[in-house]
Amino acid sequence: MSDYQYKVTAAGRINIIGEHVDYCGGKVMPAAISLKNSVYVRPNGTDKINIEWTTLPDKVSLDIGRLDEYRGLKYGNYQAGGALMWQRAGHKVVGCDMLHDCTVPFGSGLSSSAAIEVSTIAALATVAGEQFDPVDVALKAQQAEREYAGVNCGIMDQYAAACGKKDNAILLDCNTLEREYIPLKLGEYSLVIINSNKPHSLVESRYNERRAETDEAFGILKKYANISCLADLSVEEFQRLGLLLPATLRNRVRHVVEECNRVNIAAEAMRVGDMVFLGRLLNKSHKSLSELYEVTGREMDALAYAAQSHPACAGSRMIGGGFGGSTISIVRTSGISDFISFVLEKYNRATGLVAESYTADISDGITVEKIQ
Repeated sequence: MSDYQYKVTAAGRINIIGEHVDYCGGKVMPAAISLKNSVYVRPNGTDKINIEWTTLPDKVSLDIGRLDEYRGLKYGNYQAGGALMWQRAGHKVVGCDMLHDCTVPFGSGLSSSAAIEVSTIAALATVAGEQFDPVDVALKAQQAEREYAGVNCGIMDQYAAACGKKDNAILLDCNTLEREYIPLKLGEYSLVIINSNKPHSLVESRYNERRAETDEAFGILKKYANISCLADLSVEEFQRLGLLLPATLRNRVRHVVEECNRVNIAAEAMRVGDMVFLGRLLNKSHKSLSELYEVTGREMDALAYAAQSHPACAGSRMIGGGFGGSTISIVRTSGISDFISFVLEKYNRATGLVAESYTADISDGITVEKIQ
């Protein structure tokens, strides 16, 4: 690593609450975690971006003048997409060698893709000698995910990967990009992440289907309510207008409206450090994701409900796009080891799958370190 010039990192993320509302303009509460993607980078004086990985034997070389042509790569497409969007925005992209070291597990719902996209763009800016705004990097990374990788995502993952702050969650308005950092006062509790190890791919899952459903519902409701996005709809307005929607769309919108309301209540609970109440909100969020939004599936339900049944657990829910990925649980610190062994065993009995637990600190988003 020492023969590289810079080490640039971007974080994976958890989302404490506010799931599947970011692309509806809602508020979310992500936090960057210490699982991250690190890019070791140096200029190479050519017109190529050469990429290697610490965890893969693959090597990829991207031609800076043909960045649009790498969508079909198994590995390297996120990097190519990030570089292309940065280049199209008028930034200088120089030839360089990159070594990627990712500790965010792929397919875990902890947003390895956003960490890769954000760290790649930040590394390209750094090696070109350019100052960058983390919010701008996040927006270009989101564009790469949408236009290059084909996932019609909201801004939350990339924003958290870029703008996270140690020991804080971000209360982020996805409509205006206004943010407030809220200290995580966990007290006698800790956050526990458990990966279901149920393979999933956002592109192939029903994520884009849910986007289309909420877009359709917004198209109907905006004729009757003065709203700029679905998240603007109040609980009272939904009760009045919900019957205008077909049953499936009504369930989707009910989740969005009630989840947005839960985020506001959760922010208050976090400000006063009430982890027990926050845990109850997590449980309600999961129930809604399962029954109204239908993005959990058998495995994620088994994992969340196993966690919720343990006495040390204040609350647990699925995080991420769904149909696999991870849960986040608020667990009394003194009971963590018993909680983990209990949940893993119960989940294995229910599904036959072996889950994994992670302890991750809440960390900064982008970091840049000059190595030599």
